[in-house]
Amino acid sequence: MNRKAPVRASRTKIYFDGGCRPNPGPIEAAVVLRGVAHVHDDLGEGSNSDAEWLALICAVKLVRSLGLGEVTLLGDAAEIVRAANEALRTGQARPGHAATFLELAIEVPGLRVRWIRRAQNLAGIALAARHPR
Repeated sequence: MNRKAPVRASRTKIYFDGGCRPNPGPIEAAVVLRGVAHVHDDLGEGSNSDAEWLALICAVKLVRSLGLGEVTLLGDAAEIVRAANEALRTGQARPGHAATFLELAIEVPGLRVRWIRRAQNLAGIALAARHPR
């Protein structure tokens, strides 16, 4: 008897990145889903850390608006990825951006947040393309 293993649906990969020019300064963020960059440049003023959190929050909002589940959010800010995973694991977050992220993320089944190298981050590449040197 030749049985095939069930086919597992692949997780949707979504890239996020944020930044400021100058730092601190106006915040911009990008979220890339299926090759389409969603750029946000109306996020106020803050630091690069604020920008990374807001990019992650924008990614979760996009996931929720499209009704996606089983997604992996990919970002290159190790500190933010670590804090987001801590919040997901414990169900607790510091006030501010982390708490906002957790409030939104707990409604997304199978959500994962993973670190990737900067050169692999399609959202970072999209932001960099807005500022040619």
